[in-house]
Amino acid sequence: MNSKTRGKLILSILLISCLANAQETLKLSRTESEAIFLKENLSLLAEELQISQAETKVIQAKLWPNPTFTLDQVNFWATDAQTGGQEVIPPLGNILGTNRQAGLELEQLVQTARKRKKLIAVEQVSVEKSKQYFEDLLRSLKIEFRNKLTELQYLQLSKSVYQNQFNSVQKLAKAYKNQVDQGNFPKGEYIRIKALELEISKELTDVIASTNESQKELKMLMRLDPTLNLEILDDNYWNQIVTPNQFLAENLIEKAKENRPDYKLAQLEKTYSEKLLIYEKSQKTPDVNFSVAYDRGGNAMWDFIGFGLSFDLPVFNRNQGNIASAKIGQEIAETQFQQKDLALENEIVLANQNLNQAILFHNDIERDYEKDLDTLWANYTKNFLERKISLLEYLDFTDAYLVNKKIIIEAKKEVHDKSEELNYTVGIDLIQ
Repeated sequence: MNSKTRGKLILSILLISCLANAQETLKLSRTESEAIFLKENLSLLAEELQISQAETKVIQAKLWPNPTFTLDQVNFWATDAQTGGQEVIPPLGNILGTNRQAGLELEQLVQTARKRKKLIAVEQVSVEKSKQYFEDLLRSLKIEFRNKLTELQYLQLSKSVYQNQFNSVQKLAKAYKNQVDQGNFPKGEYIRIKALELEISKELTDVIASTNESQKELKMLMRLDPTLNLEILDDNYWNQIVTPNQFLAENLIEKAKENRPDYKLAQLEKTYSEKLLIYEKSQKTPDVNFSVAYDRGGNAMWDFIGFGLSFDLPVFNRNQGNIASAKIGQEIAETQFQQKDLALENEIVLANQNLNQAILFHNDIERDYEKDLDTLWANYTKNFLERKISLLEYLDFTDAYLVNKKIIIEAKKEVHDKSEELNYTVGIDLIQ
């Protein structure tokens, strides 16, 4: 293989490697991530099918009972009318021969007391319940998904902080090692700097492990390729904070009762129990079977057509047990609705208080404090190398620097989490 061919081969390998590496990382905004989640999440797809399944039960409830057809009293041999002293029965076209007997009956069940309409009403409430179950699942998965997005953004920012810190301390350790080898600095101080490097490396390793775990959970929710490296852009992590006490609890409670699917479900349970009780009471009235029968040669008439009806006599079973059960179900639904109403109001007040507290803490951090912190840490590193400050001062400030950087990132994460908690308790996106 000549050098020109070898060069092309190496270039091709490098190009393929670059393309592969480019495909390994998927960078998405929060909006793009949520769009994929809503389209691909398997739990949501399954719950949507539940709505379709409930709608089929309404279709089934609207159908009339099928009529019943009976063919009986058919004899497969002809009787000898002369021998038996009977009158000869002429044939019935090509269907029945001479002296052949048969009976036909057509029967139709007719539901009384508007049972069919009442059952349709019950099933229609079930459809509405299925829709609210879907909305409630969507609401629960949304807060879980959005909190995981925030968690990944937080971990990515934490990783960046530790990575920068590790790179700086590593360079410092190398420079310090050169000075130790020249006999300018004591070796004990170098060992302490290496220990700091190891501590930061351990923190960085833990953050990377947590990042991988967070990515795994998000990729499952979004149905993404497990081998992808998912990165959520942090351009909206530092969005402008809403002001504290922006929302009145009374207004939030009103909005929640209008929008929360679990609250609507509690209302629908009441409606369902009421309509079920009405349906069970209608079962006291017996249904009627109407029939028309034709008999060929079964009695004194060759061709007999008769009409009839039948129904149960409600002597013993008047559906007492099911009616009593439906009444208890109605009381249970009413009690559960009252409990849901009370829980909703308390959840709203708590979520609003938690958000206000998170905003107040975040706003206590000065706007330029993080920038000043970074500048100060760079100066501390420079001054330490120039022996203007002691190792103890440098290590103390490094610890304080890492703690404060973590607090700043966590403060914003807390506002994100509490904002989503308020959105969840109200049932709509008040805070984007």
